[in-house]
Amino acid sequence: MAQALATSQVEQDDYQDSMPGEALTKGDLNRMAWRSLLLQASFNYERMQAGGWLYTLIPGLRKIHKNPQDLGNSMKMHMEFINVHPFDATLLSGLVLAMERNKEKISTIRAVKVALMGPLGGIGDALFWLTLLPICAGIGASLALQGSLFGPIVFLLLFNIVHFGLRFGLAHYGYRAGINALALLKTHTKNISHAASIVGMTVIGALVASYVRFSTPVVVNAGKASVALQKDVLDKLMPNLLPLCFTLLVFWLMKKGFSPVKLIGLTVVLGIVGKFVGFL
Repeated sequence: MAQALATSQVEQDDYQDSMPGEALTKGDLNRMAWRSLLLQASFNYERMQAGGWLYTLIPGLRKIHKNPQDLGNSMKMHMEFINVHPFDATLLSGLVLAMERNKEKISTIRAVKVALMGPLGGIGDALFWLTLLPICAGIGASLALQGSLFGPIVFLLLFNIVHFGLRFGLAHYGYRAGINALALLKTHTKNISHAASIVGMTVIGALVASYVRFSTPVVVNAGKASVALQKDVLDKLMPNLLPLCFTLLVFWLMKKGFSPVKLIGLTVVLGIVGKFVGFL
């Protein structure tokens, strides 16, 4: 809220025209959802997604506010700092347009935006990045590893069917629910995010065991006995132990600040050196 107010240029809190604005049609909401694809087109570190956010709302705001000064104040408020998950942002934009149509106080609309940015970000990360993306990528990668050209096509279709379905569906739901959606979302945000995170981490764990290839051909000779380190020791302790250890190592290095590019380079070097010395 402090950062939003720091960039605020709003001149008054109440709209001059207090009569409810013109209702938005399904076409208006669909147009808003399409425009939300450019939410991060003007991303910057002062106001984050403010430019794309206002671009998403402008057609609806122009239809609602016939008074030029009211429209100007509304647009100034929506150019304040905002940072929300780009895939479920349409729920918030639909809710905001419902409040704009009812001519709620600008401070109230601002407070709703700020209150929902964090929860929608958490839900979006859990649903899309930790659940939907690994599942769709796993299905597509599985087909690709079998030599099917449909692997990437299936991945893109599955991911975007859910993505666009939610993007447009949430726009209509947010507008219809209006302010009533706020209490509902706040009540279930933590449960939804927690459940989605569990599912997503379970899927990621399965992907590690299935797709991370890491084994060693090292054979330990003790007298006349030969013990294959991978088959006779590691696999008996825990199947796919080396892939798990390597994944945890990469995760630890990311926590230490290593960039993905450095980790990719480290993996390539480790594979080449390991193969050269006979460890991998």
